[in-house]
Amino acid sequence: MTQNAVPNASKSGPLSGIVVVDLSRILAGPYCTLLMAEMGARVIKVEPPKGGDDARAYGPFIKGKSTYFASVNRGKESIALDLKNDADRKIFEKLLAKADVVVENFRPGTMEKLGYGWETLHAKYPKLIYAAASGFGHSGPNSKDPAYDMVMQGMGGIMSITGNEGQPPSRVGMSIGDIGAGLYTAVAVNAALVHRLKTGESTKVDIGMFDCQLALLENAIMRYTVEGEIPGPLGARHPTITPFQAFKTSDGSIIIAAGNDSLFVKTSEALGRPDMATNPDYKTNALRQKHHGKLEREIESVLKANTTAHWIEVVSKAGVPCGPINNIAQALAHPQVAARNMVVEVPDGSGGTLKLAGNPLKMSAFADPPTRAPAPDLDSDRQAILSYLGG
Repeated sequence: MTQNAVPNASKSGPLSGIVVVDLSRILAGPYCTLLMAEMGARVIKVEPPKGGDDARAYGPFIKGKSTYFASVNRGKESIALDLKNDADRKIFEKLLAKADVVVENFRPGTMEKLGYGWETLHAKYPKLIYAAASGFGHSGPNSKDPAYDMVMQGMGGIMSITGNEGQPPSRVGMSIGDIGAGLYTAVAVNAALVHRLKTGESTKVDIGMFDCQLALLENAIMRYTVEGEIPGPLGARHPTITPFQAFKTSDGSIIIAAGNDSLFVKTSEALGRPDMATNPDYKTNALRQKHHGKLEREIESVLKANTTAHWIEVVSKAGVPCGPINNIAQALAHPQVAARNMVVEVPDGSGGTLKLAGNPLKMSAFADPPTRAPAPDLDSDRQAILSYLGG
């Protein structure tokens, strides 16, 4: 599968032996290459000599080192190169000759100005897969516009359906613009590697954050294109399934997800209100949708009589999907986290360890160790990389 085997590769994984030259910075591109590193690829970050990846300046910090940077760059290597310097360009070109993939998330046109656009690289390195993640992709009237996660959340429509009705716009509570683009880039790069394996042909991967936000809108697009409805925020209520939302209890909230008529009957019985299941207004999901406000009040009148923990026990025993609304501490304390190795330890550079999100990509053929290699200091792997390139 690989163009150039990595000597003495210590990593194992489905991408073991794949070499990725990572020019990306901040989050979208680095999240893509983090996933590739987790799957066994050798990821070599090429950073500008003065300061490196912008994310190195983002907190929180431990002894001057960014934990933000560490969270998405663990297990990679770093070399500082000035791509406007002739000597550094020679090193970079030796890297490209060894690499299987190059990933960048510059504004379109930047790589061309440096002399490293797709057309140039493809002619010189015909097996090299080129992956670009940018705000709007490499075509269209906005392709050269700058973009950040928050801008994309607004432009792509996701903010318009997030939050509570009648309230000010709210961003999704994590960087869904950047993470979405990173995920789609990783999927496309892996598909490009398979395509190269089958045909010998490399390809350009062109991912736009704006495109990804639209793709993530799910049924909101259908509700508009099919029904002419412009969706808005619904708080914690599903737009097309009822009851499928958060409900108030005596001490908090519970999520009840009765995704079909059978589950609604079970919910009604578990709550001691079998009459709801026979109510003509609630016989089908379409009717429950129509009368959702009335149904919500009936359900909450029961739930408010007891605690969230009580109702989770009762409703889950009835076979209905349900759960609490955990804060981050509660989510990380859940026994599934330890069972699935979803918090891993990474050296923090000061003698301690960081606890970071684990890898959700579980594969039976490969180990999922509880520790990971640290994120690199700027230019810390220069000698090893130069040795790999032959001096």
